[in-house]
Amino acid sequence: MSEHQIKPTDSELEILQIIWKRGPSTVRQIHDILSAKKDAGYTTTLKLLQIMVLKGIVTADKSFRTHTYYAVLKEEETQKNLIDKLLSMAFGGSASKLVMSALGNSKPRPEEIEELRNFIKNWEDRNP
Repeated sequence: MSEHQIKPTDSELEILQIIWKRGPSTVRQIHDILSAKKDAGYTTTLKLLQIMVLKGIVTADKSFRTHTYYAVLKEEETQKNLIDKLLSMAFGGSASKLVMSALGNSKPRPEEIEELRNFIKNWEDRNP
């Protein structure tokens, strides 16, 4: 199954976020981070990781007693696929509606606004 066909669930995305941020991780490490945010059972975390292996979302190095899990899906590619789906389904393909909605629903930090300005300027320079 290609990356474009793999659609992680919300719970799987939470686990991917942890692995993307900290790198290859054991069930215990992932569980400790998850349980700090919400009530998560260790066996539930383990079962999710096992399902993610079957779906091709993560791989497991089983050469040691504690298995280490690695992300198969790349963070940027997964984000792009999710944004493409959201853009199409919720915003009728309008990038400006998506951005305005995102900015209207949150309070971006000044440095984020500056990043957006720079992104738009760079985009305009590349696409005259």
